[in-house]
Amino acid sequence: MTAVCVMVLGTTSGAGKSWLTTALCRRYARQGLRVAPFKAQNMSNNARVVAGTAGGQGEIGSAQYFQALAARAEPDVRMNPLLLKPEADTRSQVVLMGKVSRELSDMPWRGRSEKVWPAIMAALDALREENDVVVIEGAGSPAEINLHASDIVNMRVARHAQARCLLVTDIDRGGAFAHLYGTWALLPEDERALIKGFVLNKFRGDAALLAPAPQMLQDLTGVPVVATLPMWWQHGLPEEDGVFDDRSRAAGAVHTTVAVIAYPRISNLDEFQPLKNVPGVRLVWARSPADCAGADWIVLPGSKSTAADLAWLRAQGLDQTIAEHAAQGRAVLGICGGLQMLGEALIDTHGIDGNAPGLGLLPLVTTFDTDKTVRRTRTSFGQLTGTWSALTGVSAAGYEIHHGQTAQHPAMAAKGDIAREVIPGLAWQNGAGNVLGCYLHGLFEDPAVLRALFGAAAPTLETVFEGLADFLEQHVETGVLASLIQKDPT
Repeated sequence: MTAVCVMVLGTTSGAGKSWLTTALCRRYARQGLRVAPFKAQNMSNNARVVAGTAGGQGEIGSAQYFQALAARAEPDVRMNPLLLKPEADTRSQVVLMGKVSRELSDMPWRGRSEKVWPAIMAALDALREENDVVVIEGAGSPAEINLHASDIVNMRVARHAQARCLLVTDIDRGGAFAHLYGTWALLPEDERALIKGFVLNKFRGDAALLAPAPQMLQDLTGVPVVATLPMWWQHGLPEEDGVFDDRSRAAGAVHTTVAVIAYPRISNLDEFQPLKNVPGVRLVWARSPADCAGADWIVLPGSKSTAADLAWLRAQGLDQTIAEHAAQGRAVLGICGGLQMLGEALIDTHGIDGNAPGLGLLPLVTTFDTDKTVRRTRTSFGQLTGTWSALTGVSAAGYEIHHGQTAQHPAMAAKGDIAREVIPGLAWQNGAGNVLGCYLHGLFEDPAVLRALFGAAAPTLETVFEGLADFLEQHVETGVLASLIQKDPT
């Protein structure tokens, strides 16, 4: 049986495609249907480790990982066959079917399309054969006419799947009706025919005041406005770009402020969403020393370009801020690339990331390897002291995505300066107990870790997904969601 395909397109990046796709996945899944998400190409440094080909493991964009969970499906690499992980303004690491491809990474952007399209098409077709509904997410805008000829993520996918498309726009930005009409008008006639409804997202105010614009737009295009979705800050789903916003944090008096260093190639920020959902915890960006003022924790998150981000950190004067914070006995946490920065040195003999002196807060050295570690991991913390002692013996599940391999600095060990290895090969603590470095992403998504650190829990993902589906049902015109998956008569 070939699945019906519903596709979510956007007038711009940030219009709400990922959010709406996730909500649709749960809405159809709770009807008892077999549902899978799909995005042909994602550009993001937020990635998850999932089932790969031939029993292995690979990477997909975090948005598709969460969409799969919302669909009650096992996440796998077919759901996001092409992932671009930016390393610089003009260079990305290309991940095809979960694995890094050096050949594709070195190719010009436009030259990749025909190389990757067969794999994209095969992944989508396989999901269609196994499911009742495939919910597809587009990228950017389908009306980027400079890219139309080499498109592999928007209307080429829609045509291949004969998808029933929704076009969503962010009305909070202004110009929503012009965005919708302009996008529709720039598409070829056969592609316009695939658009079944317009969605106004992030609306604030009285929806009755929108009249007569929705009807006027339908008169011009033949496409109805099928939903006006109110602004909703506290839905609990990680934003694809990981942006922190006080409007989206849980309510309650703040007892812990966590400053996350926001270097240019920051990665895997979505793993901090559970902290945003814990009452009393506030997350802030830190791009300058002033942003760290009053912070209880400073977190150095993952990085897609560790040496370059470390140089940026020093240029902002944040190295001194972090050192002073640690010297005062306050909490410092480094995750993956952040762990590598906390050590004494980065050594790169293969041109993977770059050489650099570390911050010197842990007596460790990291050596970059051509092979990339990509795996899901379940482990337990050993004996910790000081600030992080509550994690002692806690079992935690997460994932690893890194080129670097980290170990004790031998010369410093000879002098008696030894990092306490609290998870073999994965986590180390300083002697004072306030600085912790760990390769394990996703720590805060583990309820046991949240209970140990805060004595509290964040809303579960199941609660978040159900809330998204309820919200969608409340605000989409009656019958629209059912009509999108109705089989064409044969």
